[in-house]
Order: sequence, then C-alpha cells, then structure tokens
Amino acid sequence: MDVLDDILNTLDLRGALYFRTDFSGPWAVTVPDYEQAARFHLVIQGSCNITFSDGKDVTLTPGDIVLIPRGRKHILSDRAGRNAPPLEQVLENVGYKNEGVLVVGNKDEFASTQMVCGHFTFREKADHPIIKALPDYLVTTMVERLKEPWLDEMLRLVAQRMFSNQLGAEASVTRLSEIVFIELLRSAINKQGDLQNILIALNDKHIGRALQLIHTTPEAAWSVEKLAQEAGMSRSRFSERFSEMVGTGPMGYLSDWRLQKALAMLESSRTSVQAIAEKTGYQSPAAFTRAFSGRFGVSPTEYRKHA
Repeated sequence: MDVLDDILNTLDLRGALYFRTDFSGPWAVTVPDYEQAARFHLVIQGSCNITFSDGKDVTLTPGDIVLIPRGRKHILSDRAGRNAPPLEQVLENVGYKNEGVLVVGNKDEFASTQMVCGHFTFREKADHPIIKALPDYLVTTMVERLKEPWLDEMLRLVAQRMFSNQLGAEASVTRLSEIVFIELLRSAINKQGDLQNILIALNDKHIGRALQLIHTTPEAAWSVEKLAQEAGMSRSRFSERFSEMVGTGPMGYLSDWRLQKALAMLESSRTSVQAIAEKTGYQSPAAFTRAFSGRFGVSPTEYRKHA
C-alpha cells in the first residue's frame, strides 16, 4: 500500500477550479477564509502580490505557484497596499457568470496578470499530521519546479489545458490539480521541517513499516510492543522515533486514523455502524460510538445523517 495515497483518499482530497484570471491596470481583490480547503494560485503571465492578514506578503512571477493549505484570507493585487474589495464584490462588478475568464480592467492591456486559481477540499472533520504540518503558505518558484520534473510537467499541462479553450479543459485541470497537490507535498521535503519529517517517515525502514501495518490493517489489535517488534526496534526507541517523525505517538496515531477511516466509511458506504466498528478495531459498537462522539461531538449515526 502507498500510505500517502491511502491518507489522501481517506481524507477525500478533491480539486476544484475557481477560474482563469486576466487582471490589468491597478487591481486588487480580497479572497475570504475557507477553512476546509487548500487554495492555490498559479501565475502564467505578469506578477501577483499576495498579502496575508498578518501582514506577510510574497510576490509571484510567471511559473510560480502558491499553496495556501488552510484557506487563509488573503489579498491578491498588482502591488501591496492597494484597497482590495471582497472577491464577491469584484465578481458582481464585472458580471462574472462562473464561466470563462475573469477579466478585471482593460482586457487588451499588454501587461495583464493571468493566473489559474483553484482549491483542494477535504472531507469535513478530516485531520492528519500531514495537514497539521503544512505551513501557512508554500511557494514553489519556476526555478524550484525545474528540480521536480513531475511537478513541472503537471503545471505545464495545467497551463496548456486551461489556456487551450478546448472542450473538457476545466475538467482536465481539476483532475490534474489533485496530482499537483501531491507533487507539491513531495517537493516540500527540503523546505518544511515538520512536513519533511512526516514524509521521510513514510519511507523510513522502521517507522514506514509500522505506518504500513497501521494503514493496511487498522482493525488489528496493535500495541506499541507489537508495532515495535514488527519495526525491528526496542519499544522505547520505536515510540520515541515515531513521535519525533510523525508528530504524535503510535497509539495516538492509530486511534486517530481508525476514526478517519470510520468517517470515510460512514459517508461513502452503507456499511452498518457495527461493521464499521469491527473494521476499525473496536471491540464493540458501544466502544466505537464513545470514541467517535468524544472526538467529533456527534454519534456515528448522527454524522451519517448529516453527511
């Protein structure tokens, strides 16, 4: 099993496209908070300044892409400091009908900024150390892309498809963007300490083995001793190294992951609560319901109705 695939599939990673932009002249727009999403902006032409609510800012040039993992509110503009009306107001002012290019300013102006903007969503209540370890924003420049052939190729395909105006272009970009998210994670190994540790753990000879077992058979009666034995390490050293690399202890990770698998099954299948309890390693439906309710604030049955 590819553990990263299992994580992203269980958390229900999905790409969604906002629009292609063509911004000219003095321009600025405030993009609102969207907590359960990771936003991205890929610059194709021109430049874009991004300012966050804490005052930090970054400027993107052609070929650069920014990932904003927790959907934080931010301002897009041709330069920092401009008055930036809310996105909804900008869309209303230009009469955007959720299709085609979002044009702001003089469309024929040469020095326009063209971008592909979209986001990735996760299942409600989705959680994992990888999500927690993501920075407030992650910028990948054109120069850095050249060191990541897969990522560079995917971004080139996104740009080509989005600007081709062919049938199915937006659908292609939406699906390609999910691959882009995965490649952005991989490319962050040398940039972000906490995220680096988790991604390295997936391929670690010892900790990676334990993660494989947890993800392949979460229903098994695992203990720290059993996982340490399978990983070929002493109990104390295994527990210490697992916590250092993953950011949580092995039993805490196992408990959280069982509940994430339960969320996925409750939402996407008709499997009974009793069967889900068995598949996720709980000795009884009652024990499962207590753990689920304690973690998410609703019972499994109530969650399923809401989902």
